[in-house]
Amino acid sequence: MAKAKPKFYVTTPIYYVNDSPHVGSAYTTTAADIVARFYRLLGHDVFFLTGTDEHGQKLENAAKEAGMDPKAFVDKVVETYKHAWAELGITNDHFVRTTDESHVEFCKAIFEKMKEAGDIYLGSYDSLYCVECEKALKESELVDGMCPFHKKKPEHQREENYFFKLTKYKQQLLDFYENNPDFISPAFRKQEILNVLQDLEDLSVSRANLKWGIPIPGDPGQVMYVWIDALSNYISALGYPGEKYKKFWPADVHLIGKDITKFHMVYWPAMLMSAGLPLPRKVFAHGFWTVDGQKMGKALGNVVRPLEMKAKYGLDAFRYYLFSKAQFGQDNDFSERELVNVLNTELADDLGNLVNRVIVLVQKYFDGRVPVPEKPSKDEGEFEPRFKALDQVRRAYADFDFSRALKTLWELLRYMNKCITEAKPWELFKAKQMEALAGVLFALLEGLRIVMIWLQPVMPGTCAQVLDAFGVLAAHRTVAQATWRNENGMARGGSLAAKSLILFTKKEMMTMSDEKLQPVKPEVTFDDFMKVDLRSAKIVSAIPFADSKKLVQLEVDLGVEKRTIVAGIGKQYKPKDLEGRNIIVVANLAPKKLHGVVSQGMLLAVDVDDEPILLQPDKDVKPGNQIR
Repeated sequence: MAKAKPKFYVTTPIYYVNDSPHVGSAYTTTAADIVARFYRLLGHDVFFLTGTDEHGQKLENAAKEAGMDPKAFVDKVVETYKHAWAELGITNDHFVRTTDESHVEFCKAIFEKMKEAGDIYLGSYDSLYCVECEKALKESELVDGMCPFHKKKPEHQREENYFFKLTKYKQQLLDFYENNPDFISPAFRKQEILNVLQDLEDLSVSRANLKWGIPIPGDPGQVMYVWIDALSNYISALGYPGEKYKKFWPADVHLIGKDITKFHMVYWPAMLMSAGLPLPRKVFAHGFWTVDGQKMGKALGNVVRPLEMKAKYGLDAFRYYLFSKAQFGQDNDFSERELVNVLNTELADDLGNLVNRVIVLVQKYFDGRVPVPEKPSKDEGEFEPRFKALDQVRRAYADFDFSRALKTLWELLRYMNKCITEAKPWELFKAKQMEALAGVLFALLEGLRIVMIWLQPVMPGTCAQVLDAFGVLAAHRTVAQATWRNENGMARGGSLAAKSLILFTKKEMMTMSDEKLQPVKPEVTFDDFMKVDLRSAKIVSAIPFADSKKLVQLEVDLGVEKRTIVAGIGKQYKPKDLEGRNIIVVANLAPKKLHGVVSQGMLLAVDVDDEPILLQPDKDVKPGNQIR
């Protein structure tokens, strides 16, 4: 009897269908796709779930504004998500909707289980409620009377609702966290969850003034609170209590954004404890995306649409950029300029140029046939040990440290590029050292094959192109086959299926057009201009702010004195690269407090597409000289 495959169950949050997908939802979903693809490569039986949240006040309001019935409204928007995920290469096994009949029935079932446990009671609900967040807010959480996330004034709601005895599970939750240290991930989020437990209150789980939702069993005048409804999707999608549920539950990981940690790390496990159901093994919360240092928003016109990025730069370039530059779990900043730079250097040069050169060399010197030395050459002997580093890639994928996995793979690609430069295959051919030439090219082919297998979760399309060109069968692209001189790898010989292969085309960042240049400001008199005191200065030290990627605190030598200047150049210049630079500053600008620090002046920079470029003298000059 064949041994059963290990299982792995990964989920995304279900997304509100009041807007089309943006980089935030694409980020979570692509991360889950990477995880699912990785475990499939390991030989696991994977179930990957995503879907949409289609109930609640926010969607009822949106449907009303659109002049549509709520169900017709959500049916229309859901298709944008399904289309987007298909276009982004998402390989989910199921797409759950909270309007699915099976979901509605499970929500009623889990509510009844919680009620039977004595954990549901009628009570008076009186709270400030953010419709956008779908949650109650405390006065202490508001910023200038507004929701801190959505910058809108919450509504005051008061009505009789059903409540869940959340406080009953406080100690049980603490014990669970202690006994399951990986449940809250990354680990640095544990303290914020412990803080939530300090002020824990029972949870309102129904609404009387809302019609668009799942009716409470036995009380159709009330509908289910959105978080019981939404969170239950992770089990309802498995067809509880059927075979799929028995096979895949509990979930191995729920991937979420950091704004919904409380609901997944406190409410959801407490609900499951009440219902007598197993708890998920891990909840991993990633950070938010900003765009060029600013919060993303429609009003700012800086929402990053993933399908637009795919159309401009290609899907795999977009996926690689999202997960190579920042650690998954931390807040990240999206820069289209940086994406272009990554495409041109790491993808077109490091990877694309390497693959094409190797294919062309094999075609030129061996008529496209894979050279397989009978005995490992000197070059191959140096290659193989380096690929033991791929154990680090396995651990990095398993730890959701995608940037570390990609960094390790790129170190191998750069090593192979260096090998071509140093070995000089064209000179080996000229000297008729065919055995040495065969050894170099075989090692490069075999090394690339193995790297492509491990890179598949992040860049599936690119890897498929390369492995197709190498003649590697689809069945031989698993981690089990990623061993040196594997009989299903390049050691089997054969011919390459391509004469050449261009994987990436370099792009140029679109610069600001003349039409976008700001008009010249109103003229000032010569006397007014002469009031501005511009001086040469030198940066003595640069200290980044812990809570700002953009701002940096500079100590500058102005000749007669040293001053502190706060400048928004932290994203473009590393602090260590700023020290010792000659700059130009406005010396007589009135002091101003920026980010809690008094800034005594301003340095000069050119603004190109919102990127500051320092104005600097072209020679080393003494600090304090006047600019004329």
